[in-house]
Amino acid sequence: MYMAVQSGIRDARKKKTTDEIIARNKRLREFYDKKREEGKPFRVAVIACVNKLLHWIFALLKSRTSFQDTA
Repeated sequence: MYMAVQSGIRDARKKKTTDEIIARNKRLREFYDKKREEGKPFRVAVIACVNKLLHWIFALLKSRTSFQDTA
């Protein structure tokens, strides 16, 4: 899970020829940035993201739906 969160919050270039950088998962990155702005250390912010991701996964399994990234 730790690796999944790091992959989700890590920035990725949209195209190799441009300098435009986007987050791979905007909602997860926004949540991570919010935790860091609250003064949380890196590991605490990542663990909070792991918990958020687990809640999302459980909700998807419970409702038997697929993930729709609307952000």
